[in-house]
Amino acid sequence: MTETIELKLLSESRLDPKPRDGLLTYNPSVELFAGTAGSKPLQIWRSNGQIVTTSSQRGEKDSVESLHWKADGQFLAVGWSDGVVRLMGLETNKAVHQMPVCEAGKSKIACIGWARNTAGRRPKSSSTPKSTVWEDAVSRDLFPSDTKAAADLPREITFLEVETALPKLSPLPAAGGSGDDSFVFTTRASLEFLFQPFAPQDSENVDVMIVGTNDGQIHVSIYDSFVIGTFRYDPPQSSNSTAPLELCHHAAHPDLSTHMLVFKPSTEAKATTIYLVPMDLTFIQSSPENLSLLASKTTTLQKLLRYVKQVQMHMIREWQSTRELPTRFLNSINETLRESGNYGEMGIGQAMYHSVVTGHTFPEVKEWLVDQLAERGHKRWDRAVVSGLQALRGLVHENFLPALERIGIILSRLLGIARFHESDEIGFTSAQITRVMDIVSCLMVVGNKILLIAMDELELFQSFSIWLRHEIDRLASSSVSEELTEKEATMEHDKILAYIQQYMPASPLQHYLGSVPADQLESCRQQADSGSSLLELLGKQLQKQDSWQPGENLIAQIEFLSSYFGSKAESIFEGIAEAEKRSVRFGQPSAIDMENDISKFDVLMSTVSDSGTSHAVTYTALTTSGSESSVYVFRTTMSVLNGISGSVATEISCMILGDGRILDLKFLDGENLFVLWALEDQPLRVIRIPQKSNDLGYQPYTTERNIVPHVLRNDQVTSLFLNMTVPCGSGFVPAQMEIRQASSKRGKTPAKICLLGADSQTYKVYALPEDLFGGSQTS
Repeated sequence: MTETIELKLLSESRLDPKPRDGLLTYNPSVELFAGTAGSKPLQIWRSNGQIVTTSSQRGEKDSVESLHWKADGQFLAVGWSDGVVRLMGLETNKAVHQMPVCEAGKSKIACIGWARNTAGRRPKSSSTPKSTVWEDAVSRDLFPSDTKAAADLPREITFLEVETALPKLSPLPAAGGSGDDSFVFTTRASLEFLFQPFAPQDSENVDVMIVGTNDGQIHVSIYDSFVIGTFRYDPPQSSNSTAPLELCHHAAHPDLSTHMLVFKPSTEAKATTIYLVPMDLTFIQSSPENLSLLASKTTTLQKLLRYVKQVQMHMIREWQSTRELPTRFLNSINETLRESGNYGEMGIGQAMYHSVVTGHTFPEVKEWLVDQLAERGHKRWDRAVVSGLQALRGLVHENFLPALERIGIILSRLLGIARFHESDEIGFTSAQITRVMDIVSCLMVVGNKILLIAMDELELFQSFSIWLRHEIDRLASSSVSEELTEKEATMEHDKILAYIQQYMPASPLQHYLGSVPADQLESCRQQADSGSSLLELLGKQLQKQDSWQPGENLIAQIEFLSSYFGSKAESIFEGIAEAEKRSVRFGQPSAIDMENDISKFDVLMSTVSDSGTSHAVTYTALTTSGSESSVYVFRTTMSVLNGISGSVATEISCMILGDGRILDLKFLDGENLFVLWALEDQPLRVIRIPQKSNDLGYQPYTTERNIVPHVLRNDQVTSLFLNMTVPCGSGFVPAQMEIRQASSKRGKTPAKICLLGADSQTYKVYALPEDLFGGSQTS
């Protein structure tokens, strides 16, 4: 008789408010779980019930449709009712990535799957390392006398992270941004989380996200946020169904580029039929370039583009803040001078120039300085200009130019990949990268021009501000004091006059931080696309500007260059995605048809090798509403050659587990299926079924064949299978089970069974004994 084991209770929480629709999921690496909760669409708790964060969209109008943690626990994918999947970072409560999947109101997100694959067809490394990390080789000795140097230098150079030698990007101000990314880049923790350096040990890993909608659309992305494309899967002709299918589950194995998608008719809340459809992502295995390196660089480039866009908004806002208040002050006095009719076309600039040179102040100007502007107005003017220019200088120096430097390094890496694989279908060419690098060079030139002008304007304005305050005090005083005379002697009149002439009426920064009219934007694009070097065109315009020649200078505008840069970079991303998209295909579907509604099910993929040919084996475990004691295990085997799935054969084993009720069932790994089994007047048990064992009596399955079950008595259930009792008390009835493998990513944590009670509030986490399953379950 198999010995009964009692599970250890790790934590118990009472969730308030209740998770909606059972949307609750446990983080695979840390003690966090996320779910939908009451009026707050998304909530994340600690294992002790403490709320970590809450999140909502559009004033809580949108609701959460689906949740899924990334395999390493770093991101939570949240599918919202507005058709957007937002990735919440573990180190921040902000949505760090946003991927539009479908149009709100027309379809909705039904399921999110996230799995890790091993890229390429490289042989698996043995337990003994065959190469030495370059840094380790250098620290010990490049060529020790007693050992042979075995560093894989080409590989180490390929994955050498030059960006880590650069200063870290600085956070942006909390106010001043716009759009979905307005708060993403405002903290140091968020920036470090987003721009983590690429780890060479992850060079062969590709994280694949599959998002399904209720109209049969499948959205595929890799490396967190790089979108491959959207595909549609229609019902097989043999199904005689016209209703669209929706994704309801996803399974994958690290060593297989073929994923298994599980569909059900979208019109049915609970279905009697599900379809297992292989999805071959052959680009994971056969891409000529290193997919992880390419994906990491392109996604980092996408994030830097978003960062630069926010910096640009902040720069324009800060420059505008230096002009708004002074412009109101100057417009007021200009209007007064015009209304007086005594000075012709003279404006305040000429009047101030006259005052600096002659010492005489016109009566209207004197009244404006003493009665309207006065000390308070001057302080506001000074604060607006000085703080704005200083902030602009900081944004260019600490945010804009450093981000462009990083972009330049990434583009040089992509240029190397493009030149090395020029004859391969990788989705972009060296000419495209060179063009984008030309735009980045223009942005660097313009950024440096802005920096120089801002510093000059700040220096000149400070001299002007001192003089302006002196004039206010002098004109307001009935007599000239010795202190005012001494101040006047220290005035830098050349700088004051330079500011009045060159900066006060219209700052030169308007040539770079102004707005481009929509009707002229297209002509600018056509001029930039003319074939000439954009950097040369910019150089000619800057020469005209420096020599005060008339003419438009729209190509030098940050707004245009950033928009043009974004469009050219997007064409590269689309080209890469299109090249990978051509390598995606759907394989032969398998139907699982039951007499009653499927109430609970889980799917797992594993792989076996036979005579050099790999086979993908998919296990599907389910229960139906008509038989609460029966568990069905389907074993679907298909051949996979060069990443393409072939013929499919399905077998079935059906077991009736005594008189107990099956509350839920989940796979732990390729060896263990756990069944949550409740027997009247007996402790709640978790039954372990070894799904690989031929002792289960698998028999060929067809939809027409009657299934012969294996009927077990209650004592046979507890004696034939390893079983574990769940100490939960008499009042606790679980309604939902989730299983997490052991993890060592953030300290060693055991495998866990997580149970949500039928009241949707009681949540209990139990540890699985470490000595039961060895170390194979550690992720």
